[in-house]
Amino acid sequence: MASSVVRATVRAVSKRKIQATRAALTLTPSAVQKIKQLLKDKPEHVGVKVGVRTRGCNGLSYTLEYTKSKGDSDEEVIQDGVRVFIEKKAQLTLLGTEMDYVEHKLSSEFVFNNPNIKGTCGCGESFNI
Repeated sequence: MASSVVRATVRAVSKRKIQATRAALTLTPSAVQKIKQLLKDKPEHVGVKVGVRTRGCNGLSYTLEYTKSKGDSDEEVIQDGVRVFIEKKAQLTLLGTEMDYVEHKLSSEFVFNNPNIKGTCGCGESFNI
């Protein structure tokens, strides 16, 4: 059973243009640093896996888990020495998405800046496409 990494928030990106890249998911430098830090104490894990689950008041929510291997249908994104695997169900949902890590005085979390999202719930934990 995989364990959950940390909390993630969803943001619909309508005012900001994210440039299309070859990768399904791009990571900001702060996201790369945080993933490296999280994996440093877990040598048996090779990366993190991003998925989507049906939950929340708006339909879908992202999941982040440590992973020991790449699944048969997972897409692998390697950036700056960090490996992120995307579950098959989440691959189309994440196209063109930027994964960031932000720290505030009261919280710290991964944030998915996704241009494909049509709406989010008030708390930012679920979205619809």
